[in-house]
Amino acid sequence: MDLFIITLASLLAGFVDSIVGGGGLVLTPALFATYPGAAPATLFGTNKGASVWGTALATWRYSRQVRLPWASLAPAAVAALLASLAGAWLVTQLSPEYLRKALPVVLVALLIYTLAKKELGHSHAPRFAGRTQTAVLCAIGTAIGFYDGFFGPGTGSFFVFLLVRVAGFDFLHASASAKLLNTASNLAALSLFALTGHVWWHLVLAMALANMAGSMAGTHLALKHGTGFVRIGFLVVVSALILKTGWDAFLR
Repeated sequence: MDLFIITLASLLAGFVDSIVGGGGLVLTPALFATYPGAAPATLFGTNKGASVWGTALATWRYSRQVRLPWASLAPAAVAALLASLAGAWLVTQLSPEYLRKALPVVLVALLIYTLAKKELGHSHAPRFAGRTQTAVLCAIGTAIGFYDGFFGPGTGSFFVFLLVRVAGFDFLHASASAKLLNTASNLAALSLFALTGHVWWHLVLAMALANMAGSMAGTHLALKHGTGFVRIGFLVVVSALILKTGWDAFLR
């Protein structure tokens, strides 16, 4: 029964993650509820072991139908991976507790801004090209990759928002690009968890297959319905993140 529950949660997480990120809202609580006595690091590592496959598959699926700036995204993915490793190391030295109360406030501001700017992300009009675009995407990959390694909640949504607001992508291109950057930062975290023995590999296979199935369904819908659908998904996920992180920071 336990395996069925977390596999189903992984399926739903892959679906949500593939559209706009936020799959951790589904899978992480499911793991903690199913295995309350397990070490948190082990549950986080097992989550990464499953979700990295869904984000990688989503990257591949999007890349077949959405034209991505690979020359700029590839170094940005490397930057996200290295920054995530640095963030993960720093969290062993410093507590990210102060971010817990700041995060819901930042997310509320992000939500209000997106709602107020109704045309934000509707048209794909990249603001930069060539080396400038590479530098901008690397800066985004570094900043959010570091945040992912150090703290984590909302990483996919932050990638999407910055790619829309700063780089000028529409929501569909931003989501597609964010999948590659998120895969890189997830790989960094998974490597650290695996090296310290904090991954339950006997659960990962079933969870990864389910996550990939959910990812296939989510990317199909996103590609079929386009940027407007992804924007709505973004608003829903950010709203859910506000409720979840606000509860954790101020009410728990």
